[in-house]
Amino acid sequence: MIYETIEELMIKAQAAEGKTFGEIDNTGRIKNLRSKGTLGNIIEESYFGYEVNSVSKPDFENLGVELKVTPFKKNKNGTYSSKERLVLNIIDYMKEFKLTFETSSFMSKAAKMLIMLYQHEPDVELNDYRIFKAFLNEFSEEDLAVMRRDWEIIVTKIKNGEAHLISEADTMYLSACTKGVNKSSVRQQPFSPIVAKQRAFSLKASYMTGLIRKYLTPEHMECLSKPGELNTKTLEEILNERFLPHYGKRVDVLCQEAGIKYNPANKSMIPHLMTKLLGVTRNDIDQIEEFSKANIKFKTIRREPDGKIREHMSFTNIDFDTLIEENWEDSDLFNMFSEQKYLFLVFRFTEKYQKGLKRVPYFEGIKLWNMPQETIEGELYDLWAETRRIVSEGVQLVPKGNRVNNNLPGSKFNRICHVRSKAQDGDDKVRLPDDQWITKQGYWLDKEFIQKILDKR
Repeated sequence: MIYETIEELMIKAQAAEGKTFGEIDNTGRIKNLRSKGTLGNIIEESYFGYEVNSVSKPDFENLGVELKVTPFKKNKNGTYSSKERLVLNIIDYMKEFKLTFETSSFMSKAAKMLIMLYQHEPDVELNDYRIFKAFLNEFSEEDLAVMRRDWEIIVTKIKNGEAHLISEADTMYLSACTKGVNKSSVRQQPFSPIVAKQRAFSLKASYMTGLIRKYLTPEHMECLSKPGELNTKTLEEILNERFLPHYGKRVDVLCQEAGIKYNPANKSMIPHLMTKLLGVTRNDIDQIEEFSKANIKFKTIRREPDGKIREHMSFTNIDFDTLIEENWEDSDLFNMFSEQKYLFLVFRFTEKYQKGLKRVPYFEGIKLWNMPQETIEGELYDLWAETRRIVSEGVQLVPKGNRVNNNLPGSKFNRICHVRSKAQDGDDKVRLPDDQWITKQGYWLDKEFIQKILDKR
């Protein structure tokens, strides 16, 4: 069926709200649970009455509208978030670099999208999932400005013969996710003989979460940028401008100026202080709209007077049972560093460390960083693979005094990342797959590696 106007299309789409996929399906597709994209295909075929296809043009070509059926989930705290990134179209490395952003395959496909949301519920049968909301999405000027820069970052890597080094974490809202059955899903690139993983333009799950909340909840996140500011400046430039007047000031002085109690033992003090310095009312940096949509997490770094860092940087705890069952590209470790950016908030002490000396650092600066794809596929993969091998074979636990040593990859493993204890105390333990008990362990980045990142500023 041809829909003559967008209004006519939206009346049809919104009439599906509240209907289950079982009610909509008239082809029996719902029974083929292994079919990828089953639910989207049901909407295309049974509801809108056109054949399932994978052409590069929008689904409703005469209206320039692409159809996307995507899941969201309800979190324990009552908020909504996207269950996954929104995958758009395969990137043809041999053609994309010849295009402009306006004529790009991304814009040809996604400038106008009819998005139909359904709620993912683990214990509900697929045919009982319901269409929750249907809306037409057109990107704001600010979001398009960010996506233009994202597209340019991806295309620049293609032009430099580095399509094999593209990472989702390179960009803010628009990313190039891996898309293929397995590692053998590769493509030729124009300026290098090295084959690159097949990738597709996609909207990050974090960006989709912001979009979903916009349509499902009355309360919207607070923006850091002023109207139109992202059209001409990057987020890092905006952050530096906001923070610049505060560089060089001691943290206790900044707290006094911001009307916050200085209490270094309070873990929420720094994020609360940073939001005050940025001029937003939120108490948590993660709740700022641009941070949320770009999947930016913050990390606090304290440097000694000579610039060195005393402590390694911790990340997620290791789930050992999951570790020995998961594949690399489905692993928590891979997804964390391939999809996230980090805002390093850098502080520096003026006095040398002495046990018992209470030191107050000053605010030195910021660094927006993501792990390069070479490091992800190199040292990070090596850490994951070696940890998985040791856990599968059985961790060696050797009591030594009041400690228990183990043979998991330590800080000398590759000078970039390692495994070490991430427990409250010696009694804070988890069970290993072989039924031994070990203090909770986590993934860490080496302090020397972090120091090199900061010294590149």
